[in-house]
Amino acid sequence: MIKLLPIILIGFMTLTSCSSFKAERVDNEESDEKALEITDQWVQRDTEKVVSDILASIKKHKGFQRYLRTHGKTPTVFISNVQNLTSEAYFPINDINDEFLNEISASGDFILVDAAAREALLKEITYQHDGMVDPSTAKRVGRQTGADLLIFGNVYMKPATRKGKTIKQYAVNIRMTDLEKGIEVLRTRSKLSKYSEQSGSGW
Repeated sequence: MIKLLPIILIGFMTLTSCSSFKAERVDNEESDEKALEITDQWVQRDTEKVVSDILASIKKHKGFQRYLRTHGKTPTVFISNVQNLTSEAYFPINDINDEFLNEISASGDFILVDAAAREALLKEITYQHDGMVDPSTAKRVGRQTGADLLIFGNVYMKPATRKGKTIKQYAVNIRMTDLEKGIEVLRTRSKLSKYSEQSGSGW
């Protein structure tokens, strides 16, 4: 038994070293680099890049600039969801929608209609007019601001694979339409490609 003890200790130490784990915080750039080492899926940096590209394209779009000159005011916009039309069921479409809303708001170039809160707002206004609150403080029906523009879009992905090599070509498409006239104000697109290779023994 005494002779077996060193062997048991060595085995225990080997198992411990194999199951070790380490975590650390990294900045966005390093996070993106590490993500590319382990996955070819859409990651946070991809979302940030395409949203930044789209906002830059909107600002310099001739159709949108013409619309601003014609109307002479900050446009009020209703942002519908960007839809996932890729074959990837777990594509993080909510991340794109949230990032797009955040950056549109931060730009200061638009007045946002809170689409997500509409149902809650309607319930609250209905409650206020059911005699449950002081009439002098109840908010009046029909005073909400109507949107001038509707923004919506979609994401496509075209994959190609051969001999362990894969290329995924993504396209994020955004359209802006004048709600009153039904006229398209702008259409823009951001493209992003992801390339990966898989060896015979795994990633």
